[in-house]
Amino acid sequence: GFSKQMVEILNKHGISFSSFDIFSDEEVRQGLKTYSNWPTYPQLYVAGELIGGLDIIKELEASGELDTICPKACKLEDRLKALINKAPVMLFMKGNKQVAKCGFSKQIIEIMNNTGYVRQGLKTYSNWPTYPQVYVKGELVGGLDIVKELKESGELLPVLKGEN
Repeated sequence: GFSKQMVEILNKHGISFSSFDIFSDEEVRQGLKTYSNWPTYPQLYVAGELIGGLDIIKELEASGELDTICPKACKLEDRLKALINKAPVMLFMKGNKQVAKCGFSKQIIEIMNNTGYVRQGLKTYSNWPTYPQVYVKGELVGGLDIVKELKESGELLPVLKGEN
């Protein structure tokens, strides 16, 4: 119950955290009590420092200090914008450039490899319904059909260079 309450508080405040199931490793379960000099669970650490257990977290929440102590989770939209802008050309696909996991992704990798401009990523936040997806300088170019059309028209290289 205490761990559940702690997770609820952290989630309510949008705090970025990871967790470890102390039931999965008895040595860690017992050793952490000695290490932290704290006899109960859950135990919250921030930047490697013990903050405390549930009662202390509730006190920090009530005083408003919890939000200043704990790092906030990155919003999905911000994460996606960072991914899209990670490189001048960003390809979101199924698999990776070494092992495409669908026929469309494999085809677009072949086309992109022939131009010398390839990057990979995760998922999309655009309204584009299919994979693969190509972004240039943070802007969606399109999927396989659009890249094929651009290649056939001779416009692919200038688009990939950000000239169009």
